[in-house]
Amino acid sequence: MSPKDVSSGGKGSSGLFTPARVTVAVVAVLVLVFICVNTDDVTIRLIVPEVSMPLWLALLGVFAAGLLCGGYVFRRRTK
Repeated sequence: MSPKDVSSGGKGSSGLFTPARVTVAVVAVLVLVFICVNTDDVTIRLIVPEVSMPLWLALLGVFAAGLLCGGYVFRRRTK
């Protein structure tokens, strides 16, 4: 019997609540709370222009960019 034929369970199970998924969910909630409590206006220099915007919007943009970059780098390759 090959390893592919074995049903899931035990140490490498792919259940809904794995430790990695719980950790990512907790970190995501903490990041969203951090973003929500930072509501002051800030001035950000984007290479040449200066932009004034709420800090939560800038943090949310950086968080979204990090999610996209992390998803691209760590995506699972299927054949």
